[in-house]
Amino acid sequence: MTENYRDKMKKTVAVLGEEFATVRVGRANPNVLNRVMVNYYGTESPISQVGNISVPEARILQIAPWDASMLKEIEKAIHASDVGINPTNDGKVIRLIFPELTEDRRKELAKDVKKKGEDAKVSIRNLRRDALDAFKKAEKKSDITEDDLKNLEKEIQDLTDKHVAELDKMVEAKTKEIMTV
Repeated sequence: MTENYRDKMKKTVAVLGEEFATVRVGRANPNVLNRVMVNYYGTESPISQVGNISVPEARILQIAPWDASMLKEIEKAIHASDVGINPTNDGKVIRLIFPELTEDRRKELAKDVKKKGEDAKVSIRNLRRDALDAFKKAEKKSDITEDDLKNLEKEIQDLTDKHVAELDKMVEAKTKEIMTV
């Protein structure tokens, strides 16, 4: 009965990991472009599907479109996104130069990471609540025994504790990464 909730909790942890991958920490990371969509001949496509993204230096991200006519579209998409970096275009490739983060910006990013972690924990706890409600209804209908209910409650609490601890580790690691100069 708990498999469904286990899967949902794992997905919550995975989503937080994806969100953390898009947090910019002063080093060039192609993942910051994951959510940027480009108008590719009338179809919204991720940048990774219209060109090659590389990291030639620690703080430079380079986008080489497969079709040179896409340079302007890619540039426009980056400007419209929340990446917060102005692209430079030399006619063949687009470069994003990541500035060094200020102490205030690092603290702001760390606070944002903690908030995202807390939101994920709330999601996990909501899943636990939903599971407990479902188990109690099943017990009322006599689908499961009182002993089964106690075992399921313990199992779902153990799952919750495990996933919350995993979220805490992720938040701690990302915060450490952000605060490292």
